[in-house]
Amino acid sequence: MSIKVVQSSRFIVHSKIFRHRTPNTEHRTKELRPLVIILWVIIWYLVLACLPDRQGTWSFTSYAAPCYGSRMPAKKKLHMGFQSYSIFNRYLEHEAGSLRSQQQFFLLSIGLYDWFSLDLKGGTGFIKQHPVQRDELDYPTYMGGGYGFRLKLYEAKNTKWVFGFQHVSIHPISIDLGPTKHKAVLDDWQFSTLISCDFRKIIPYLGARWSRADYIHWIDGERDRVRSDLTKGAGLIVGFDLPLTKKIWLNCEGQLLDSEALALSLNFSL
Repeated sequence: MSIKVVQSSRFIVHSKIFRHRTPNTEHRTKELRPLVIILWVIIWYLVLACLPDRQGTWSFTSYAAPCYGSRMPAKKKLHMGFQSYSIFNRYLEHEAGSLRSQQQFFLLSIGLYDWFSLDLKGGTGFIKQHPVQRDELDYPTYMGGGYGFRLKLYEAKNTKWVFGFQHVSIHPISIDLGPTKHKAVLDDWQFSTLISCDFRKIIPYLGARWSRADYIHWIDGERDRVRSDLTKGAGLIVGFDLPLTKKIWLNCEGQLLDSEALALSLNFSL
């Protein structure tokens, strides 16, 4: 009888533990539902981006813009900052030449969840487009802005793995070259993934991206879109966060292979 009593008591204890864990499991499942939905949207976007265009050309239509690093705001918290982004060289497709750009932004990141942040920016920028065997077109500084998001896929003691999407659009002032009027817009897009390691005094990160920059221009009202060189769509990201205080840090990020660019920002958390 004593053995049976022990077994039954064990059964009761295990039953209580099981009932105690069930609400936590259900709560975690509800928290993961938005992540599953977002990942499905990303997957379908990538599938649609790989479909051929009207000319039957297959190309992965990803894009280019600066990342925000792996430091994300907690749920219901904010990160703000000021960023300077310089594109030193970005080759365009065929024989359209290359372009350069300098952009200044105010940054705002909103923590919707501990693992998901919405990234916004607004500011100014200019475009310099250099056609092959022709003079450079210099579009003066005017307004620009962007948006994106980041997902925290993994986090250990000192390591983070982040996936992100970023988009930036620059609308400089139109110019007149003799009787011809030129208008331009620069659209930068990208998907990125970063891995960082926290050494307390510095947080370096390394990542990769698939990117594209579109140079959209009008000549006397006639619109044309020129993509960046799609053979250089994959790029390397190298950067670091340098903490100044618990709530203030510097970010520096270099982008290679798909473009030659550098982003610098001063950030603080609220």
